[in-house]
Amino acid sequence: MEDGAPALLDLFEHEAIPATFFTTGETARTYPDFVERLVADGHELGSHGMTHTAFSDLSPTEAEREIRETSLLLRTYAPVTSFRAPNLRLPDHYLPLLEADAYRVDSSRGKYKPAHWRPSGTTSLTRIPASVTSSWLRLPTWIRDPMLRRLKSPAVLFVHPWEFVDLTDAPIPWDCRAGTGPSALDSLRSAIHLYKAEGAVFRRICDAAAP
Repeated sequence: MEDGAPALLDLFEHEAIPATFFTTGETARTYPDFVERLVADGHELGSHGMTHTAFSDLSPTEAEREIRETSLLLRTYAPVTSFRAPNLRLPDHYLPLLEADAYRVDSSRGKYKPAHWRPSGTTSLTRIPASVTSSWLRLPTWIRDPMLRRLKSPAVLFVHPWEFVDLTDAPIPWDCRAGTGPSALDSLRSAIHLYKAEGAVFRRICDAAAP
């Protein structure tokens, strides 16, 4: 958050594009200046739960508390109507909790995950899944770019602030640490330029859900 997040905001400012930042309550408490800046820069503030605990590991009471406490905190900065569960894991029976807390959009599914292709419960929420996992963006361009061009609209890409810190020697899975650091920022920049050249329109999640 102290190195990767400001670099991400600087990149979006330079490229003049909006984004959605799914932010945990703990992050907002620890880095309020970051949240204030992303809102001031015109980005959407979305909820990512309070503690980054997978909702599939929470009881209904715990899940309701996570959603409610995060909403109360984040909404002191901006309207918050978009939600993404940590690890893209949100059991369908928790969707009514989001509806009851005035959320309009859920982006807690990934098209690259098996759960996306299973039947989903009925909900009033607009569901906008992530198109690919973040490590795709750090692939060599000759592999990555043809795949990015084939993504159906809306192409929903995501990254994490930690990816812009060099973690190549960290004891984490290789696909998480490969290409991290300044090269990850270069990769994201080149992906943005690719879509700009294709005439893409960059939108926040809340805007993508608008009629």
